[in-house]
Amino acid sequence: MIIWDNLFRGRMDKDFKDLIKRGNVEFIKVDLTKMDALDDLEKDFECVYHLAAINGTRYFYEIPEKVLEVNVKCLINVLEASVSAGIKRLLFSSSSEVYNVPETVPTPETERLLIPDVTNPRFSYAGSKIIGELFCLNYGKKYGIESIIVRYHNIYGPRMGLEHVIPEFILRMKELSGDFKNRKFDFPIQGSGEETRAFCYVTDAVEGTVIAAERGKAGEIYNVGNDREEVKIRQLANLMAKILDVDITIKPGELKKGGTPRRCPKIDKLRKLGYEPKVSLEQGIKETIKWYMDHWEGIKPH
Repeated sequence: MIIWDNLFRGRMDKDFKDLIKRGNVEFIKVDLTKMDALDDLEKDFECVYHLAAINGTRYFYEIPEKVLEVNVKCLINVLEASVSAGIKRLLFSSSSEVYNVPETVPTPETERLLIPDVTNPRFSYAGSKIIGELFCLNYGKKYGIESIIVRYHNIYGPRMGLEHVIPEFILRMKELSGDFKNRKFDFPIQGSGEETRAFCYVTDAVEGTVIAAERGKAGEIYNVGNDREEVKIRQLANLMAKILDVDITIKPGELKKGGTPRRCPKIDKLRKLGYEPKVSLEQGIKETIKWYMDHWEGIKPH
């Protein structure tokens, strides 16, 4: 296995180096937006997993031009390199963001895709993923690549950076408590707290991704997520506070335009291939919090 990445949102730390050694994995640091980045792509690869993208809601608003440039250019270069190398199968990582505010929840893969406001930078990410799906299903098909698309739904876990709701909550609780010296404090959030999400732990997401790549049908789209625990954001905050042993009073705030009030995937298609999420929300949150507390010095914001 070879991993190509520029470490924009990752780190070459001891854990990652150990993983590479144990797994017989080669790592190549490279900018995939460059046309020659994959000149050494080997012809004997069975499948390419294209997971590279700028993710993280904060980035959608702050650097939408880079989100579009990186996410679209990377995919085009990966597709062209795969065609040149004779790769027959490619998995593309899309997102539940393409549904925007879905008409049906739990949401099936047949749900219409929507960009409600092209002037809102948030949709740079959803737009890049819709473009990516179109490229895979049309360009890829024309040149003989079997494309599989997975739409991830709120994947979380260790090593996910600081740009998503769960690590943001950890950081906010740490700061507001004064490194947990103050055990009772107000906790501001975006929105009313009644908004819901169905979070999926990273190990379940990995299993679902591999199942889709190995057993999925060419040209098909599969939701990857966990439909067992759709929770309100205020419930998530309270669960995290309980694990961190703090007492919070949630203070609702303004919700940024473009978010969806409810998100939960329908995963029947992937279940038929043998997928079943295993990690409960409480178990996954405990593991995630422990990792962030143990690795804080290496990831703390500057």
